[in-house]
Amino acid sequence: MAYAKTGTHERQGRGSALMLTSAVVLGAFGALAVRHLMSGRRSTHYPEVRQAGRDAMRDPPRDWDRLDETLDESFPASDPPATY
Repeated sequence: MAYAKTGTHERQGRGSALMLTSAVVLGAFGALAVRHLMSGRRSTHYPEVRQAGRDAMRDPPRDWDRLDETLDESFPASDPPATY
């Protein structure tokens, strides 16, 4: 009877070790997959951004007032200009 209990504990110990090893291996593969996916999204090339103002535009509009200037200077900020 003592032999049966020892065998049960050994099997439980092996099962726990196998589950732990599986979790570590799967976690490592998951981390590598995320790292691989994220590395493809990095871009060091930024498009050229023009300076603000009517003079820097390729095709400037005929009408240009203070609000237009403020909007152009604030783009692409998320907040509206203070003169609005």
